Amino acid sequence: MSLERIYLDYNATAPLLPAARAAMIAAMEASGNPSSIHAEGRAARHLVEQARASVAELMGAGTRAITFTSGGTEAANLVLTPSLTDGGAPLTQLFLCAGEHACVLQGHRFPEAQTRLVPLLPTGIIDLAALAAMLAEAAGARVLLALQAANNETGVIQPVAEASELVHRAGGLVVCDAVQAAGRLDLRGLGADALFISGHKIGGPKGVGALAFVNDRLHISHPLVRGGGQERGLRAGTENVAAIAGFGAAAKAALAGQAEEMARLAGLRDALEAQVMRLVPDAVIFGQGAARLAQTSALAARGASAETLLIVLDLAGFAVSSGSACSSGKVQSSHVLRAMSVEPELAKGALRISLGRGTTSHQIEAFCEALDKAVRNIRARSVKSAA
Repeated sequence: MSLERIYLDYNATAPLLPAARAAMIAAMEASGNPSSIHAEGRAARHLVEQARASVAELMGAGTRAITFTSGGTEAANLVLTPSLTDGGAPLTQLFLCAGEHACVLQGHRFPEAQTRLVPLLPTGIIDLAALAAMLAEAAGARVLLALQAANNETGVIQPVAEASELVHRAGGLVVCDAVQAAGRLDLRGLGADALFISGHKIGGPKGVGALAFVNDRLHISHPLVRGGGQERGLRAGTENVAAIAGFGAAAKAALAGQAEEMARLAGLRDALEAQVMRLVPDAVIFGQGAARLAQTSALAARGASAETLLIVLDLAGFAVSSGSACSSGKVQSSHVLRAMSVEPELAKGALRISLGRGTTSHQIEAFCEALDKAVRNIRARSVKSAA
């Protein structure tokens, strides 16, 4: 009898939605190139533009503002460049929030001498006072701020609107990584000039994402991928019609019943954390003092390393993670928790549990029981080996 698998790693990748799969299969029948003017090409172009409209609605942007990419990483690499312009003075400094995803921290195209880290508060929220002071110190320079809408490890929701107001008042621009927020938060009114999302986080296929220029004056004079001029010259190469169609279907599904689904998941997340604290009273929940995504919980039990817990839980049938999934499969110290001033030994035990459409209360109960058993066994072995 095979072991039932329980998937609790939606922040890494959400399972492909049936609607996205159906859209992809149908799109594979479109044989034309979307750039061709004949009937077959127009049919393929229709699928791309139909998806563009759905993604634009999810991102709170105009249809023409959307550029399709291969994912969030490419979008970050594309937009975080000194060649991003709104027609004003050139950008001369990049401010990076200390808890940003690796695609932002390592994927930008600014010289190292022109980059600065904005610290996090222990709650996981950007230090707005520090940001204001840094902007004042940078008077005379033009700043681009990169700030997540919500953190991929802790789920902490960032005050993007407030940060954007500070940056705009200083004459700068803001790019928002909305990868984890898409389908979970309303992306309208964030205040950022540009934002990007990724298809596989919302139940679409892997390998497709989108960059949105909410500020319609923005342009990139030196794109990453140059060639035939597709995507208004911002991303050359024949569009991946099937993936884009699946992405569009997932974006449409993400908006349907979003509020109700997030309320359901918030209830499951709160039940999970209450049960964990009952079973493991000395456990720590990271970012608990801040607003968080409804379906994300990052926690640690003292004396139980994440590496050991992941192995034990996987063997017991549970898929969770220790943080970002974009680290070559390695369990390593979290720069996010380090930026939150979490003590290193505690940070080593950090687990991320992220819920989604397929998550049930039964699965939450089963996970809590498995975690409790794993922690007790690890601690018992530690005591025995120390004796």
